Amino acid sequence: MEKIKMTTPLVEMDGDEMTRILWKIIKDDLLLPFIDLNTEYYDLGLEHRNATDDKVTFDSAYATKKYGVAVKCATITPNAARMTEYDLKEMWKSPNGTIRAILDGTVFRAPIVVKGIEPCVKNWEKPITIARHAYGDVYKASEMKIPGAGRAELVFTGADGTVQRELIHEFDSEGIIQGMHNINGSIASFARSCFNYALDTKQDLWFATKDTISKKYDHTFKDIFQEIFDAEYKDRFDKAGIEYFYTLIDDAVARVMKSKGGYIWACKNYDGDVMSDMISSAFGSLAMMTSVLVSPEGFYEYEAAHGTVQRHYYKHLKGEETSTNSVATIFAWTGALRKRGELDNLPDLTAFADKLEKATIQTIEAGKMTKDLALITKLENVTVLNSENFIKEIRKTLENML
Repeated sequence: MEKIKMTTPLVEMDGDEMTRILWKIIKDDLLLPFIDLNTEYYDLGLEHRNATDDKVTFDSAYATKKYGVAVKCATITPNAARMTEYDLKEMWKSPNGTIRAILDGTVFRAPIVVKGIEPCVKNWEKPITIARHAYGDVYKASEMKIPGAGRAELVFTGADGTVQRELIHEFDSEGIIQGMHNINGSIASFARSCFNYALDTKQDLWFATKDTISKKYDHTFKDIFQEIFDAEYKDRFDKAGIEYFYTLIDDAVARVMKSKGGYIWACKNYDGDVMSDMISSAFGSLAMMTSVLVSPEGFYEYEAAHGTVQRHYYKHLKGEETSTNSVATIFAWTGALRKRGELDNLPDLTAFADKLEKATIQTIEAGKMTKDLALITKLENVTVLNSENFIKEIRKTLENML
């Protein structure tokens, strides 16, 4: 068959460790034989980020603004151990945090549901979508180690020279402090993205923070959401027959565990990071989750919502066989290709993305899967495949469809 043509590049952000290995296999086996793939490539592997003083991460985000759609591999956010392992110049910040701060949007994550993989929470019948704010909080925080006794203050100096001070703590020994921030405009963008996504998908929207404890920071999120909802969305929600409500984060967790699913749960940045891992794991696997950053300006960045699978990478380097689940990475590619097809009016590209997703799910439902899924499936007599052979089985299913 003739390869599908693309008219506008995708921004391609390569990553680290085992997911980088899978990235190449997916391209070679599932994409390049069928698509005349047009990408603007950025190497976000930690070694290259270090070599460019992390400039490549910023460049990839600005390229996303230029072209509108990006697809990203999982990347390392270095800690002290990684500093030594990769001989880093400094402990570079999370590339996801950098990209999200530049694009300023909301990350929507939902589990990929397949027959034979049942949720741990037995009453969940429909996917639960996590809407995660993508700016600020702990990911843009400033931190300081306190060497000994002294006074720590939060100080704001206005452009007009006025000063506000708030005591953090009177230290009598060593300790630590952290300063977080957010911006009302970004919170408003987060709210509108959530309300629009709820209307598009006709799902109820929940929003949860801890405003009873954080009476200014979290309460501001709550107030902005409510003001925008009342002014712009209440009537539209009523007409659509869907609901918006706010609740405390601990109450939301209790409600989620007792629910049947089928709604959007909006969370602040860190809460969304944690809760999306909980939701994906409870539905089956961290590698069975879609993730897309939607900017209020109409930019889209699709990614695999899990880590770089370090343990499997070390096995791979030793020449040992691995069985790494590549579904989330495949769905990052299909999401980006589908959106590129929609924006450029390329129905063949959109249809291909749909078929590749169906081929992936059908392969698993036919009993051919990676080890993580074989351990939890209700299907009998399944075939456990290694990392590369799983992708090759998907290729066979896809070719039969095409």
